[in-house]
Amino acid sequence: MKIGIIKVVGPLLVSIASTLSASAQILPDSIIKSIDKLFKVWDNVNSPGCAIGIVRNDSLIYAKGYGMANMEYGIPNTPETICYIASVSKQFTAYSIVLLARQYKLNLDDDIHKYLAWFPDLKEKITIRNLLNNTSGIREELQLLGISGTNITDVIRRDHVIKVLGRQQSLDFKPGEQYRYSNSNFTLLAEIVRSVTGQSLRKFADSAIFKPLGMTHTLFFDDHTEIVKNRSYSYASSDSGRFEKTTLNHSNVGSVGLLTNISDMSKWVINFYHPTAGDQKDIELLTRNAKLNTGQQLSYAAGIFSDTFKGWRQFSHSGSLNGFRAFISVFPDAKMGFIVMSNLETLSPNGKVRDLIDLFIKDTIQNQIANKKEKALPSATLKNPSQMQKFLGNYINLQDGEQLSIEMKHEKLYSRGYDEVMLLGNNQAGDLVLVDHPEVKFTFGAHLKDTTLVFTAPGGTFRFLKFTKNALQPDELLKPYTGTYYCPELDCNYGIVLKGGNLFLTNHKYRDAKITVINPDHLLTDFGWMNHLLIKRDTKNQITGFEVYSEPGGSDNYNNKIMHLRFNKIE
Repeated sequence: MKIGIIKVVGPLLVSIASTLSASAQILPDSIIKSIDKLFKVWDNVNSPGCAIGIVRNDSLIYAKGYGMANMEYGIPNTPETICYIASVSKQFTAYSIVLLARQYKLNLDDDIHKYLAWFPDLKEKITIRNLLNNTSGIREELQLLGISGTNITDVIRRDHVIKVLGRQQSLDFKPGEQYRYSNSNFTLLAEIVRSVTGQSLRKFADSAIFKPLGMTHTLFFDDHTEIVKNRSYSYASSDSGRFEKTTLNHSNVGSVGLLTNISDMSKWVINFYHPTAGDQKDIELLTRNAKLNTGQQLSYAAGIFSDTFKGWRQFSHSGSLNGFRAFISVFPDAKMGFIVMSNLETLSPNGKVRDLIDLFIKDTIQNQIANKKEKALPSATLKNPSQMQKFLGNYINLQDGEQLSIEMKHEKLYSRGYDEVMLLGNNQAGDLVLVDHPEVKFTFGAHLKDTTLVFTAPGGTFRFLKFTKNALQPDELLKPYTGTYYCPELDCNYGIVLKGGNLFLTNHKYRDAKITVINPDHLLTDFGWMNHLLIKRDTKNQITGFEVYSEPGGSDNYNNKIMHLRFNKIE
């Protein structure tokens, strides 16, 4: 037994030692100690952890693993550990499409029906570019699957997802009118690759991207039963503090699905500024910022964010599925890249990459000038904090179900929503704004006897209605909501029942979810996939069904939500 372990682990340790030795020759001890300090809490045999990589010019200058890749067998994370990087996969799907476009095998402005005859005609032209830029209006596949009864830990296959997408009857919005992150877009892009080339995304990406770059341990994992050597398991932390395995059974690829390691991903980082797979024009097309129909430019490009950080151009994306977490950040002008891949859901690679960046990337002169302007930021000290008490509470946008709350702590006002807690204050004009983003303005007022909040941001103006989460209603007002509701798109039923003076949303697959009636036509639930139901009525004011306006939340959905999904009342 011991000899077997030595045979397996011995070469691995030699590989790690050589990697660290090369790194130590390049990086000062002080930097190495600072890096290790960032990951110290996971650097032991009793915890899952991560693997990290730092790229400069054409070299992986530092790579190391922390914690365990497999807790049961005591196998550590190393730079060679194969990790599932979830949505970081999207840039490879997008690049496959870019390469095909540059070869004139497709046009980014083609209607997707040209390649996907099975996708329903929703009376709008949806282009390949819409898919790449997350501006298609096509609903989120994972939420559709979740509502239909497919749990995130269930086996999810390509044909399963295609069947759900093929039953769509409407869009969330007209293509190009909004940006909304949707995994469905990249599943469809994978199908377009298959339609154009006759190959699966796995085979095409391997021949067009991975082999030219020498990424010999990278693949689109399109068969969950396949054995892949040296891959990590994913873990979660339980309420009791112990670690638990989280099962990943995805066989669908395009939006997710890439297995890779730090060594291979370093080659992809270098490809952004020294292209080997494709050329610089391909990279420019991949990282070109999307635009809405109005001409408004987005920070999202094609499967990757393209923005600035510390005054430098940055290409980045995160990934999150089950216990796996990943983040990649590339600074093409500095010729540097940072990679963190984790197998523990509570480890945030996004934040750790930012910490690594701080050790290597300095602010530009332009950014230093911008920092000086922070002295003019709004004051967090409210002029009249007592007058804000009546505005504290929960608010909902009745157009799309977005929720936020206004809270006060130590006479400072905060907005909690959009997965963030933000400090509010007064600008010089006395307006209430976000301190870190003074262009975002909050205005309170009364409308139809209900307190409202008007949220004004560069993306538009939105009206929120204040509501009480635990408002009680008499049974006679709740009974009309009870019954069975059927969704023809997903071929599934949900019930609304009245128990103990409260309404509950029921389904055979999930626990009952309590419903709060915030007004006659808007119901909130504590079921994440369907947390806002818009009641539909006939001309006699009888309830005929509801539409789902819901946002599941999570670190990797980037404003991911679903709208207009119809359930008809059948009983």
